[in-house]
Amino acid sequence: MDTAQQSTQKTYNDLQEHLGELEKAGLIYNIDRLINKDTEMHPLVRWQFQGGIKQEMRKGFLFRNITDGKGCTFPGYQVAIGALSSNPAIYSIGMNKPVDIIGETWIKAINNPIPTREVEKAVCQEIVLTGEEVNGNGKGMEAIPIPVSTPGFDVAPYLTAALWITKDPETGVQNMGLYRGNLKSSNRICVMTERTTLAGAYVHWKSYKRLGKKMPVAIVLGAPPIVEYTGPQKLPLGVDELTVAGALAGGPINVVKCKTVDLLVPAEANVILEGYIDTEYLEPEGPFGESHGYMQVEEYNFIVKIEAITKRKDAIITSIISQITPSESSVIKRLAYEPLFLSHLRDHLNIKGVKRVVMHEPLTNLRKVVTVVVDRALPKTEVWRALEGLASLQPAVGKICIAVNDDIDPDNANALLWAISYRCNPITDVHITPNRSPGHAPHTDGPKIESTMFIDATLKVDFPPVALPKKEFMENARAIWEELKLPELNPQFPWHGYSLGYWCDVWEECAERAAQSHWLENGKRTEMAKQKLPEPQTTISRDEAASIGQSSSKSD
Repeated sequence: MDTAQQSTQKTYNDLQEHLGELEKAGLIYNIDRLINKDTEMHPLVRWQFQGGIKQEMRKGFLFRNITDGKGCTFPGYQVAIGALSSNPAIYSIGMNKPVDIIGETWIKAINNPIPTREVEKAVCQEIVLTGEEVNGNGKGMEAIPIPVSTPGFDVAPYLTAALWITKDPETGVQNMGLYRGNLKSSNRICVMTERTTLAGAYVHWKSYKRLGKKMPVAIVLGAPPIVEYTGPQKLPLGVDELTVAGALAGGPINVVKCKTVDLLVPAEANVILEGYIDTEYLEPEGPFGESHGYMQVEEYNFIVKIEAITKRKDAIITSIISQITPSESSVIKRLAYEPLFLSHLRDHLNIKGVKRVVMHEPLTNLRKVVTVVVDRALPKTEVWRALEGLASLQPAVGKICIAVNDDIDPDNANALLWAISYRCNPITDVHITPNRSPGHAPHTDGPKIESTMFIDATLKVDFPPVALPKKEFMENARAIWEELKLPELNPQFPWHGYSLGYWCDVWEECAERAAQSHWLENGKRTEMAKQKLPEPQTTISRDEAASIGQSSSKSD
């Protein structure tokens, strides 16, 4: 089967086609200015996450004229950053699905994988480099424009969007994960795979180590976006991520056998690095700026020896903006993680009344602070089951789990603190459970085992209304605001008042009279209720207020 035949059969876009779709949608910056990959590239893209630009205004960047600090150039290569998921619209184009059905698409794909389709010829093998062609000054990894992600702190260029494919030596099932890769030489890379969360490559490495064998690995650069999105997801061990990618695409992912290792890789990728991971020695790797927002200090990790590089003639490398969130990597995770956790609570734990799961993104990187939004009528026992369920799906997710009702905006940290402040009694509504893995966190000299905090910040009793003008008054005022051409508004939660149950018809009628400028009538009502009492600030209940209203109406 030739490449042309292959491309007509696929149900997904490769990276080049994806960038073309972004161009049509006005979601890509084509940068022809000479850019230093080690000092300018990531900082330039980082500004759209740290510069106060609204999420919907973020775009991808395609760098077409690349250099480094030594004046080297990189013919035959371009670098795309932010082009996978700087915002949900870009992710939607990569998935070829509207944003509002991405969650259900993920759930269906995980439950209904589609086997890959092997082809004989592939564009990712138009050029094949082996032996001395990948080893030596200016060759191999030195000839590929991998950028430095955190200039001033990172110790080398890093693979940040690479998909690492390994295979279980006993079952033959492949695993594909997204891990960081520290370039060491023209043919050597160090890679970190999460031990605490049992990353697939780590589990395979342990098996090869027991066998006393090196572990074959294929590193995919510039994969089709639908394939790239599966890399960061934490699928069960034994599930080939490429089959889930096929289900996302609605058809099989084309794969081709590597030239020097017994692994199958996406046929439409841009670059494949083939090699072996040492199962005897480990090498210091890092420091590197990680997605938890701190530098990851040096640690011993896996050593990869590159045996071959295959590539397209004109290759595009992807690099992901990670480090402090929000970032490109957090958008990729969030759009898939939140629906998966919601499905876990609703469908697997069968908790009725769960409405949303929201992962806090800025700075905390989704995993640490997770909020479940529940119906007001959900029993307290079910609220606690939902909280515990948040922390049960993945070992790295759910250090602080918060339950709120649906009047609270979980994306607003101020709103969460508001709910915790007034709807939570710490002695009864906060539980702490020991023996939790620290997961993805900065390495320090502190404890290696953490705990989980559960916070029930839901309403336990009726509350008075939120002290803002009712919605209709705020909407009318906004119309006047716009008529006067005052500065553009960006409404913040809460922007209007609403009832939380502790209210009565008499108070409602009094408020209506005040809005109609008949407040004097309300003064007459309360004058009739004056009493001799020993102390002020004696609260009038709803029932008492209703009786005062009845006395007033009779006298009228």
